[in-house]
Amino acid sequence: MLPRSHQDDRPSERLAALAEKVRADPTLVFARSEDSDEHGPPRRRFTLPRLPRRGLLALGVAVACTVIGLGSWWQSPAAEQAPALALVSTSAPAPELVVNVIGEVATPGLVTVTSGARVADALRLAGGVKPGANLHDLNLARKLTDGEQIAVGIPPPAAGVLNTVPPKLNLNAATAAELDTLPGVGPVTAQRIVDHRSRKGPFASVDELRNVEGIGGSKLAKLTELVHT
Repeated sequence: MLPRSHQDDRPSERLAALAEKVRADPTLVFARSEDSDEHGPPRRRFTLPRLPRRGLLALGVAVACTVIGLGSWWQSPAAEQAPALALVSTSAPAPELVVNVIGEVATPGLVTVTSGARVADALRLAGGVKPGANLHDLNLARKLTDGEQIAVGIPPPAAGVLNTVPPKLNLNAATAAELDTLPGVGPVTAQRIVDHRSRKGPFASVDELRNVEGIGGSKLAKLTELVHT
């Protein structure tokens, strides 16, 4: 029978030495209970540092807030897109112009155009120019003015001729020469009117011309629109 080694004769000393190492460094751990110096240096175990109680409480609160925030974000509905706002124009509409188109156009008459329109625009709204119409006297690029008249293919009317009504003569103030200009009244009848006015006084109405010699019903009807008292 072989004799035991010197180290095996002292197990209590080995245990005491091992306990002393563990007390000196609690992070030491041995792979096997029979580890000793001949199996190499002991391996260190990684341990987390111990946090104080306040630190652990703060860490727990932070984690709880993070979880609650993520849950609220996940369950919240998607943000609705704001409706597009309609653009409102603040500029005032262009004023309208009314012009009269006469002559060689398809539909002569009044047409309405916007401010800044040209003569060509008015002719287009009047149905267009008839074939063969003479446009040499028209400036198609001219801007229109309200109330004007455009003559197409015909001579423009003389200024002041259209819609001119001669003023009525005052029977109580007109001279014989002025009365002579009236239709159907010659110099003889004009003088009789003046003489009647001188003898009888001012005319109270146009109908009193019946009392003047040479003025009958038909002539009086013509004079009614041309004289007044």
